[in-house]
Amino acid sequence: MIRAMSSALSGLRNHQLMLDVVGNDIANVSTIGFKGSSTIFSDVLTQTIRGAGAPTALVGGTNSSQVGLGSRLAGTVQSFTQGSLQRTGRSSDLAIQGDGFFVIDSNGSQMYTRAGAFTLDAAGHLTTQDGGLVQGWQAAASGQIDTNQPIGPIQIRVGDLLAPVQTGKVTVGGNLSADATLVPVTATTLTVTGYDEQGVAIPINVKFTKTAANQWTATGTYGAAQTVVALTDNVLTFDGAGELTAPADRDMNIAAGAIPGFPGAITLSLGGATSPGRLTQYAGKATVAITDQNGSPPGSLQSFSISQDGVIVGSYSNGLAKSIAQLSMAVFTNPEGLERAGGAWRASANSGLAQVGVAGAGGRGLLAAGNLEMSNVDLAEEFTRLIVAQRGFQGNARVITTSDEILQEVISLKR
Repeated sequence: MIRAMSSALSGLRNHQLMLDVVGNDIANVSTIGFKGSSTIFSDVLTQTIRGAGAPTALVGGTNSSQVGLGSRLAGTVQSFTQGSLQRTGRSSDLAIQGDGFFVIDSNGSQMYTRAGAFTLDAAGHLTTQDGGLVQGWQAAASGQIDTNQPIGPIQIRVGDLLAPVQTGKVTVGGNLSADATLVPVTATTLTVTGYDEQGVAIPINVKFTKTAANQWTATGTYGAAQTVVALTDNVLTFDGAGELTAPADRDMNIAAGAIPGFPGAITLSLGGATSPGRLTQYAGKATVAITDQNGSPPGSLQSFSISQDGVIVGSYSNGLAKSIAQLSMAVFTNPEGLERAGGAWRASANSGLAQVGVAGAGGRGLLAAGNLEMSNVDLAEEFTRLIVAQRGFQGNARVITTSDEILQEVISLKR
C-alpha cells in the first residue's frame, strides 16, 4: 500500500506541474510572440520482484516481474510553430514570418524575442516595450550598410537632416522641330532647377536657337537676373535622319565655378545615341524637356518604413529616401533548447550559438512591417490538456484514498 501511495503522490505532483504549464499557456493566449509548452512525463525507478529466466532444454524461459515506483517530469517542450499575424498599421511593429528571433540588448545581456512591438525612445533608439535595445547595423552617411560589422543598437533620429547635393548632371531629351525656320528666328527654351552646394535652388535657362539647316545653338542664363553663362560644345548638328551628330560625346557643359555656389561642373547630357529619350530633330512640335537630373536641397526625416529584409528606409522632406539601418536576426540549431527569461529567451548550453544575420537569408524568416505575431497557443488543445490534467490528478488522488482504505482494513484486522 505504501508503494501505491508513493507512486500516486508522484502522479499528483506531475499532474499539478502539467496544470501549471497549461495555466501559463492559457494566461499568455494574448501575449504577442509567445510560444506554448507541453509537459513530457516518464516513469521513475522500477523494482524488480523476480528476474528473468533463460529457457533450458526442460523448462521454458520466464519474464521478469517488475513494479513501477511512480512517474517524473522528463521535461517541457516549447512549440515554435508560427503564430497568426495581426495587422496594427504601426511602422515600428514587426512580425517574423518563418524562423528566427530579434536580437535584443537587455541591460548588457544579449536576449532574443519574437515580440516585435517596438517603439522609439527619447534618444531615437528602437526599443522593446520593457526598454531592451533592438540590435542591428547602422547605415553610413551615404546610406550603405555593412552587415559584416558587429551589431549594435539601432537609432532613428527624428528630424535627421539629409545634406544637400549640388546638381552636376542634367539629361535633356525630346525633339527640336525640323520645321523650325531661320527667318523669323525659331527658339525653344527650357528651365532647369539646379541646386548649389548649400541646396539653394537656382533656375538655369537653356535656349535652343536654330542657326542653320540641321543646326542649333544652345545658350544659357541663370538666376532671376538672367545672367549669361557660357556653354561649351553648344553647337548641335543633326544628320538628315534627325539624329544628333555633334557634339560627338553628346554633352554640353557649364564650367566649374561659372555659376556662384557651383564649385563643380554641370553636364547637360543630350541622351545616349540609341536611348529612347535622346534629343532628336524630327518634324512636328518641339518637345524638349528635362528627363532626369541629380542634385537636391537639404531634407529632414519625415517617416520611415521597414522592408522584408529588415532595412529601415527613411523618407525625407526633399522627396528622397535613404537607408538608415538594418535589423539583425538570429537562428539556433536547437531553438527548443532556449531558456525563457522575462518575456524573451536566452541561449543555453543545448541551444547552440546564435547565428546572427539578415532576414530572408541563412534560414531566417522575412519581416512583416505593421504586423505583430500573436501567441501560438491553441485554446481547444489547452482545454483538452486541462481536462487530462484534472482527470489524472483525480485518478491519482483516488489511488491514495483507496490505499488508505485498504490500510485501514489491515489495521482493523487486529480487533
